[in-house]
Amino acid sequence: MMKENNNVSRRSFLKTGAGLGSGLVISFFIPAYAGRLKNVMDKMQGETVFAPNAFLRIGTDNKIKILLAHAEMGQGIWTTLTMMIADELDAAWKDIEVEHAPAAAAYFHTQMPMQITGGSSTTYSEFDRYRTAGASARILLVMAAAQKLGVAIEACKTENGHVLAEDKMIPYGELVTIAATLKAPEKIPLRTKEQWKYIGKGLKRLDAPDKVNGKAKFGIDYQAKGLLTAVVAHSPVMGGTVKSFDDSKAKLIKGVQQIVKIPTGVAVIADNFWAAMQGKKALQIEWDLGDNVSVDSNTQLEQFRKLATTEGLPAAKAGDVKTALQTSSKQLEAEYIFPYLAHAAMEPLNCTVKITGDKCDIWTGTQMPGMDQFAAATILGFKPDQVQVHTLFLGGAFGRRANPKSDFVVEAVHIAKETGKFIKMIWTREDDTQGGYYRPSFLHKVIIGTNQKAMPVAWQHTIVGQSLLAGTPFEGGIKNGIDDSSTEGVADSPYLSSIPHYYVGLHSPKINIPVLWLRSVGNTHTAFVMETLMDELAFKSGMDAVAYRRILLKNNKRPLAALDLAAEKAGWGKPLENNHFQGVAFHESFGSFVAQVAEISLDTNGSLKIHKVTCAIDCGLAVNPDGVRAQIESGINYALSIALYAEISFKNGQVQQSNFNNYRVLRINEAPAKIEVHIVNSSDKMGGVGEPGVPPLAPALANAIFAATGKRIRRLPFGDVHLKV
Repeated sequence: MMKENNNVSRRSFLKTGAGLGSGLVISFFIPAYAGRLKNVMDKMQGETVFAPNAFLRIGTDNKIKILLAHAEMGQGIWTTLTMMIADELDAAWKDIEVEHAPAAAAYFHTQMPMQITGGSSTTYSEFDRYRTAGASARILLVMAAAQKLGVAIEACKTENGHVLAEDKMIPYGELVTIAATLKAPEKIPLRTKEQWKYIGKGLKRLDAPDKVNGKAKFGIDYQAKGLLTAVVAHSPVMGGTVKSFDDSKAKLIKGVQQIVKIPTGVAVIADNFWAAMQGKKALQIEWDLGDNVSVDSNTQLEQFRKLATTEGLPAAKAGDVKTALQTSSKQLEAEYIFPYLAHAAMEPLNCTVKITGDKCDIWTGTQMPGMDQFAAATILGFKPDQVQVHTLFLGGAFGRRANPKSDFVVEAVHIAKETGKFIKMIWTREDDTQGGYYRPSFLHKVIIGTNQKAMPVAWQHTIVGQSLLAGTPFEGGIKNGIDDSSTEGVADSPYLSSIPHYYVGLHSPKINIPVLWLRSVGNTHTAFVMETLMDELAFKSGMDAVAYRRILLKNNKRPLAALDLAAEKAGWGKPLENNHFQGVAFHESFGSFVAQVAEISLDTNGSLKIHKVTCAIDCGLAVNPDGVRAQIESGINYALSIALYAEISFKNGQVQQSNFNNYRVLRINEAPAKIEVHIVNSSDKMGGVGEPGVPPLAPALANAIFAATGKRIRRLPFGDVHLKV
């Protein structure tokens, strides 16, 4: 009979690997649901549940529940994060369920003290934490099996949700009661790359079935008994306030229950959305439009041009630019103009709020549940733990649902507080387009001095545009007056390292238009400037556009790898079909390196057709290759809307666009006929994926248009530019 061994030393356990693999051993603190790692026995619907940490629960029925610290908004992390835990847990994929975690400190981002989904950081920031969560549970289950069978830990191994020892195969569910009484080692051994069965492989998305069959619950889908619908009449000019209002006609609308004034306007609460909207239309409101009534896009452009005549605060500099420009062989001068942009997510903004005594429940799709929790608590005079945020699926966000001011959540909480009603507030498309938060408008002025071979020797670059961080809790990120989100993609461009003299200056004028990060943030404008200028310099040198870039990137391995792979797969330099043209662009953002080649044709009327976009990305380890490809494809199509159509403009303080009829987004028939995404085989540091696919598309397309027409594009959007050959 084998001697029972329940007290194997931690050193012996880690040395032998206990049949768990001899991979990387790291020390990593995983906060439990209650705030610290401990043995936990939960009761959920009468069932014993093993919860070894904040991210994982296993029931006696063998079902495994993964709690996501980040929000699923279409980017695929519902699957990718789960792959990390499942691999280390050695779980059967069929046994896994996923849900969003509550707002709690246990789910703070690993790199910042808040719960947030953004910056294309989810996968790489959680790579160690989620794997460790799975590995710690696996270790405890193995220890439980050894105790149950009276065998040495070394005699146990795991496979597909079971612990195997000798001729026994025990499902994890049968071990949870014992496992919950044990303590995991301080250091957790992680599996090696060779032992992975999910990571790096393609898997079907866990959220796909429910999104296809309609079972998935987005914020706007939330329903409950007694729930009323609220809509808000906002000022036609941002920042305007209500002077007075007459709601007598609105109250006559069948289904309208209550009308209240809130800080941002007048709210109509009704039995349903239709009644609420009819009540809103019947309101008679006198507005104090405030100072923003003078905001005008044309006037702003001239103000930006005036600022750009001075160099601005230094964001990056080297050498003596002024002298180098004076002594350069030739100069290239260019001005670029970019408008305000709306996020245009498909799901309209919404938030459901129920206040019961000293408790508040919020149901919404949010990228910052903790921030929203704090904002609601402040309004209600509650402690944060008296507010529970239920994060539902997000029907797109692109940064709009990561607002430090929690604008739409705050508005919904005010309505619930003032009315005492259980309400779902819904913003119409017009509400968000005309009164939301925008990617700032920008102007770039660039002067480049070149030598006789048209290689840059001096680069003077001035950027003018609002700061995203000013006036927010992140304002401390502004250093020496520089908001890096305005200059990223220029100040840190790998091209500048090959130029001896450069100066990147920034002006951040204070304007009362609310601004917010949009997918790819500053790279949405800086990549276009840098890559169309690279193309123009290459043309002036008489060199091939890819070869020219290779010279400037010769000391940068990862950019070259992406550029070379995209060029190879696109057949760059090879004969194209008649009347087909190509343009190339490369950009680094969020730790990833992306090159794209756009292939287009133009008919005699200037009608543009995008036949193919070939993309190569080096994002380090691709945890979920299918997810990487899907996100790059998404980014390319999102970027096409920005390049061709997207623009928010102001006149007399009012936004001129309202809905998709005049704030156009890409239609299916306008999407590239083919998109190819190639992943560089890389073991370098992991980067993001959700955003880096956006920046190179517009310049690649503009460069292809130049190849077809000889016309340079320096202003976005350019869908209305006459492209006749």
